[in-house]
Amino acid sequence: MKIAVLKERRADERRVAATPETVKKFVGLGVEVAVESGAGAAAHYSDDDFQGAGASIAADPAATLAGADLILKVRRPIMEDENGDNELTRMRSGQALIAMLNPLIRRSDCDAYAAAGIDAYAMELMPRISRAQGMDVLSSQANLAGYKAILDATEEFGRALPMMMTAAGTIAPAKIFVMGAGVAGLQAIATARRLGAVVSGTDVRPVAKEQVESLGASYVMVEDAESAQAETEAGYAKEMSEDYQKKQAALIAETVAKQDIVICTALIPGRAAPILLDEAMVASMKPGSVIVDLAVENGGNCALSEMGKVVDVNGVKIIGHANFPSRLAVDASNLYARNLFNFLSPHIDGENGTLSFDFEDETVSGVCLTRGGAVIHPMLTAKC
Repeated sequence: MKIAVLKERRADERRVAATPETVKKFVGLGVEVAVESGAGAAAHYSDDDFQGAGASIAADPAATLAGADLILKVRRPIMEDENGDNELTRMRSGQALIAMLNPLIRRSDCDAYAAAGIDAYAMELMPRISRAQGMDVLSSQANLAGYKAILDATEEFGRALPMMMTAAGTIAPAKIFVMGAGVAGLQAIATARRLGAVVSGTDVRPVAKEQVESLGASYVMVEDAESAQAETEAGYAKEMSEDYQKKQAALIAETVAKQDIVICTALIPGRAAPILLDEAMVASMKPGSVIVDLAVENGGNCALSEMGKVVDVNGVKIIGHANFPSRLAVDASNLYARNLFNFLSPHIDGENGTLSFDFEDETVSGVCLTRGGAVIHPMLTAKC
């Protein structure tokens, strides 16, 4: 079997889908690995590093894909309706594509994969079961995004975060409010606490209260009968009723006005990100305050955030960087590459290096979008 590792071509993407560490492991299982020249450069992995691990270096995408059975990418291929070359046209029928494919938003892409005969696997649909924790790309990347959100906030914030007692007087600690206590939010809370800020957090899922408080932060939430049922069986947040959202918004508005930094992390799979901070809430914050919107690529949690920009609204800076994990490309690539290896290695025969997916395994069936020229994932066929 041959694995092709392509260079990412989106302007904001610095990650790579394999590292010398995982290449060495694949080669040890009898797998041939071809890496496109320069694929790891933005994450500080040279062609020589990959070659030393046992990979061959291919000059361009065509050479990388030639004879490949499996294609590893970080992000979905650039498609016909986007600027740039259509990456799907370079792939051939019978190849398998593994990446973060965003299928619930880009449903039409799945039809294109099927029409091209590509077996597509979307890693962000990995079931959240204990056995799959090492394959969970959403968690590995969100963890880094939450950490980076705090660092980016401190860069724009004109004050120190911890309380400081000096001969000239005492500096009060910064107040940080984290909206959404998933993996990214909890890491943001932990990082902010380590830096000495006074931290609070909120989430619609009742289980998050204990998690937030265990990190030393206070919890902000309207607690009622609806909030007790605010989590799906898969562990994701449900969209709440309009009445609940109004009550929560009033509490949040009161809380936001007192904050120095607000970190927004709320996402709903397959839906636009919910607006958590409206214009009035932003206006209530003191000049010099900072908002970081980790959901900006899905529409944003802040009504005034702009993807790829830091905007200033009456002295309040709103950070909307695209692709936060890619801003820590070395660690993000390491974790993502390990996620892919952990997913694939149980299905590789170490004797002859062949790959045979077990579709009775929910880690396989849970992420497979297309197979044999058809869209097969239940979350997609239900939308047809």
